[in-house]
Amino acid sequence: MSLADSVGWIATAVFVASYFFPKPTMLRGLQMLGAALWMTFGVLIASKPVVVANILVFAAAAWTLMRARAPTCST
Repeated sequence: MSLADSVGWIATAVFVASYFFPKPTMLRGLQMLGAALWMTFGVLIASKPVVVANILVFAAAAWTLMRARAPTCST
């Protein structure tokens, strides 16, 4: 099995596993890890759409994770 295939299978496993975590922070963290692995896969196979799509997924997961951790303001 090639390095790219190995990274792709690991990314798939991490992404699917993320759905089994009830805490949103763990879900987002694993989604970020999965997206980083998919970005690596995209680089290894030289696929710009895979890289860009997973940059967006990583950014969305990071943004929602940071938003959830930010202190709320009382007005």
